[in-house]
Amino acid sequence: MTKARDNANGGATEFSELTDTTVSTADPTASSNPASGVGHIWENKTSGEMYVCSDASAGDNIWKNVGDGSGEITGYTAPTATGGTVTTSGIYKIHTFTSSGNFAISALGSASPVTLEYVMVAGGASGGQDNNHASGGGGAGGYRSSVVGESSGGGASAETVITASTTTYGIVIGAGGAGVTVPADGSAGPGNNGANTTAFGLTAIGGGAGGGASSAAGNGGSGGGSGSNGSQNGSAGSGTSGQGYAGATGSTSPKAGAGGGGAGAVGGNANGSNLCGAGGTGVSSSITGSAVFRAGGGGGAAPINDSPLQYPGAGGAGGGTSGGMNGNLPNADANTGGGSGGITDSNTGRSSGNGGSGVVIIRYQYLAE
Repeated sequence: MTKARDNANGGATEFSELTDTTVSTADPTASSNPASGVGHIWENKTSGEMYVCSDASAGDNIWKNVGDGSGEITGYTAPTATGGTVTTSGIYKIHTFTSSGNFAISALGSASPVTLEYVMVAGGASGGQDNNHASGGGGAGGYRSSVVGESSGGGASAETVITASTTTYGIVIGAGGAGVTVPADGSAGPGNNGANTTAFGLTAIGGGAGGGASSAAGNGGSGGGSGSNGSQNGSAGSGTSGQGYAGATGSTSPKAGAGGGGAGAVGGNANGSNLCGAGGTGVSSSITGSAVFRAGGGGGAAPINDSPLQYPGAGGAGGGTSGGMNGNLPNADANTGGGSGGITDSNTGRSSGNGGSGVVIIRYQYLAE
């Protein structure tokens, strides 16, 4: 059936002469978007097949084949995947992993190829400790991103998106470095590095430990800030290219600890105005639909009995915490990869906080544009 026959009253002789039909040499598509909407008839005069539009949603048409052939023209079908906490924002579906697990894709849908954007952050480090000298803040966990138009850590551009396949990807979330306690013998020491996060065969490196007094800070995704014993500074930790920045170096005069590096900036030095170094800022991403900073460094600390008194440095935006000089310190924010602040406290048994644990966030298109 390819033509409408002439009727006795002089009616239309071709489908093309009707107001709600299309005659073409090709089949309709999901984005043909007929002006007359549902019920529109489409004739492929080359193949002899005929279709009726049963769903005229813009860009997502469905056409039922009623002619000589078989099959239907259907709209966009989404990929099917499981794992993590699932949310949506606009045309995207988002899977957030705050603990280790599996991201499993069972079907790719009608889109080809299916691309996956990700943000992955390693565990942040804990700050160093001392009872009478300056200590440095912990470095942030390494930060990697493939979100188009955003940045990875260390000032790098976004990485290449992942082309998905029907498989299961293992996700490992790095823990934050454990906080350290001022020992009874008063000896200074560094904090602990954060643990790595892995996904898609990629690794984000855990943050580098903050230094205590003249002990060296750790290298990592972002490096730890160093401390000072008043006559000698410890060495600052370095960051990892494409993931984060270095920590800063402590000050001997005034005696002050430095900030740990963040994914978005180097750790801060003592500013000469009675403040220890602040943690480096993290990187902001809108992968979940809202802008959130992650991977900020921890702040440095100095003794409470020094003159002039140097106040603790602030934590970097993105989960980093400030240094402290009197009392146990809080943990860096969970699932941000933030570094915790250094601690200087004459009361033994006091502890720096844990570094923030890592996170993996994955998104892909699940609605037609």
